[in-house]
Amino acid sequence: MKKLSVKKGIPCMACLSCVRACSEAFYKVFDPAKSCIQIVDNKGEAKVKTCIQCGKCARTCPNGAITQNPKTGVYMINKKTCTGCGECVKVCPMQVMTLGEVATKCIACGICAKACPMELLEVIEK
Repeated sequence: MKKLSVKKGIPCMACLSCVRACSEAFYKVFDPAKSCIQIVDNKGEAKVKTCIQCGKCARTCPNGAITQNPKTGVYMINKKTCTGCGECVKVCPMQVMTLGEVATKCIACGICAKACPMELLEVIEK
């Protein structure tokens, strides 16, 4: 299974380069609310939250709009089938799914990893 991972032992400096890269790549605007990677404060330290590809969103979707790619293991949203009901966003344990007209989630593309100056992020096969 392909997924975005946070390397251990490297501190995040909360520069938001990864957040910017994600939202700009998919929405052409820097908007942290539209990014599928989030930086949050955890007791004074920056913590990176990413999709763990758990599939809870797919199991919750009433329209079957989220399916797992059999080759990569990544859960993907069919934008034509998604009605934007937001049920998947509500159940995301990492709180990294976004909702506009339709839901959006991490597809482990690696754009954020390339943007990180600390080289903290990586796309791995698990």
